[in-house]
Amino acid sequence: MNIGLGQQRRTILLIDADPHARAVLRTALEDASFSVGEAANNQEAERTIARTKPDAVLADLLLEPASAGLTIFEWLRGNGDETPCYVVSTAGDALHGSVGLHELGVTGVFLKPVDTALVIQTLRTQLGVGRPGHGHA
Repeated sequence: MNIGLGQQRRTILLIDADPHARAVLRTALEDASFSVGEAANNQEAERTIARTKPDAVLADLLLEPASAGLTIFEWLRGNGDETPCYVVSTAGDALHGSVGLHELGVTGVFLKPVDTALVIQTLRTQLGVGRPGHGHA
């Protein structure tokens, strides 16, 4: 349970069609005191983003386009959203050089199977959140 974290509590949205991949990340993130929203596709992600206003997004890049044929990253940026967006994909090697990830609004890439400790450390650093019980803001 994550009661009493107040403003330190950050929400992460996981977008992945694979329920097992979402479950692994969700468990690790919740254990690290993050709130977690989930979406199986980009259409669900759009609704979840509007409802939860996540602090960061972790998404499998190989999902279908969101509104107007845009990726979820392009959709967020097109709406003026500066939320950090990370790709979580097995296609990491294929992504290098073939897709302008920065132009898509991607903050970084995590390769599957994900190193959950690295994801948590990266998100804490990106969002300026210390470990619970250690007094960092």
